Amino acid sequence: MSLQPFSVLPSLADSVFSDRFSRIDKLFSQLTGDSPVTSVPAYDLQRVEDNHYALTVSTPGWKEHELEIELRGGRLSIAGHREKASQESTGEAREESGGWIHRGIARHDFQLNFSIPEHMKVTGASLAEGLLRIDLIQEIPESEKPRRIPIAIGGPRTLEHH
Repeated sequence: MSLQPFSVLPSLADSVFSDRFSRIDKLFSQLTGDSPVTSVPAYDLQRVEDNHYALTVSTPGWKEHELEIELRGGRLSIAGHREKASQESTGEAREESGGWIHRGIARHDFQLNFSIPEHMKVTGASLAEGLLRIDLIQEIPESEKPRRIPIAIGGPRTLEHH
């Protein structure tokens, strides 16, 4: 279980290091034949409007009753837990009997965790074509929004009467 930062303005360093780790992990997995450490699904984060965002998680083969979305405190958790009957119907029971030649499609339970900013709310979720979309909105109260302070040039001005 890893905690992903969910930032409205993601840090370039975070994305560069995360991307480099993923590439190194994939390279070693190809060389050794092992499965990658990062077995969490891929996700996209999109700004739809000024304060409206869409988090899209790749969940091919998952059904809505196998997925769980929870918002608690400043943490958004997305988990996928396959049912025993579902695992048997996908052929994991047949794998033991030797029917598979290659298993490249990951069928592991997963959990994604995001640390989200204050005032971020989940407004809805939908599952279509193997993509789980979570709609988020950030509602910052007027009193907490940044405001621009004008700067006077040359100090305070006084009016002279001629």
